[in-house]
Amino acid sequence: MKATIYDVAKAAGVSIATVSKVINHTGKISEATRIKVLETMKQLNYHPSVVASALTGKRTETLGLLVPDISNPFFSEMARTIEDRAHDRGMSVIMCSTDDQSEKERKYIELLQRKQVDGLIIASGFRDKSLLDELKRNKMPLAMLSFDDPSLDVTTVSVDDYKGGYDAASHLLSLGHRNIAIIGEDVHSSRMRTFGYRDAFEAFGVPLIEENMLRTTASLDNGAKCVKELLKREHPPTAIFACNDLIAIGAIQGARELGIQVPSDLSIVGFDNTILATTTVPALTTISQPIEEMGRKIVDVLIEEIHKRVVTRERVLFKPSLIIRGTTATFNGEIMEGSQARA
Repeated sequence: MKATIYDVAKAAGVSIATVSKVINHTGKISEATRIKVLETMKQLNYHPSVVASALTGKRTETLGLLVPDISNPFFSEMARTIEDRAHDRGMSVIMCSTDDQSEKERKYIELLQRKQVDGLIIASGFRDKSLLDELKRNKMPLAMLSFDDPSLDVTTVSVDDYKGGYDAASHLLSLGHRNIAIIGEDVHSSRMRTFGYRDAFEAFGVPLIEENMLRTTASLDNGAKCVKELLKREHPPTAIFACNDLIAIGAIQGARELGIQVPSDLSIVGFDNTILATTTVPALTTISQPIEEMGRKIVDVLIEEIHKRVVTRERVLFKPSLIIRGTTATFNGEIMEGSQARA
């Protein structure tokens, strides 16, 4: 027999009104009482009716999460952190993967609104900005992850992509590399990382080779294709900065297929520090994003907005850090010819 709100109140030793306040986040209740009621609900496997809450205009205790590609380890790890934090805060998460397509963005936004989600976390690049304006007009609590557009009056949680790109390029330049390529995506975060990469060259007084700047979409295959294109040039790069770990691992695989050794022949730096970075051989030197801290923070700030405890929008910027592993080495002074890669 399913537990009722009366069973929860009796087992927790509180009134039905108190249980209702905990469920609906209303009224003044001590943290100890709130935790006791939540634990009792869990023990009795009691779940408030989401449908009933939606019909009466109450919160459904659900968040919507839009990501561009769940196959990218960064977004899958971030989604797990967000789900865990939301669960700790008494909420569930509905996740949708948009593949960076405007049509899917609109479709999933409409779906999540029909599901009566209490708030949205958007980690997708969001091609159609009019959708964001529409959400704001509808007063939907909203937070952006890994995407910071000052023109949008929304809470954002992101990493300092510019500094990450600067640190990645500076690391390779400090090792003596001068012919350094970058493989990025056509998204906001990659563009900021590229700006940092550019400015590192200027700081070191090293000319930038424009042909070394490639754009692709994040996948192992595309990372391999890009590195093969670069290594078959007459004067191939001695180092590569990939704007995410997925592309970086693909680049390592592509180099290996051409008989190019990492890091003795080619140094590679990634970005994200996902689980992939420690599973490849050699382990990947990469720029680390504090995924757990970012995931917890965005859930917390969105819940504050849902509960209308927010006066001003937050712009939270986390610092990245360089994690040096086995895919970068000092430049040995030997310039690899394109024919070597083609051999």
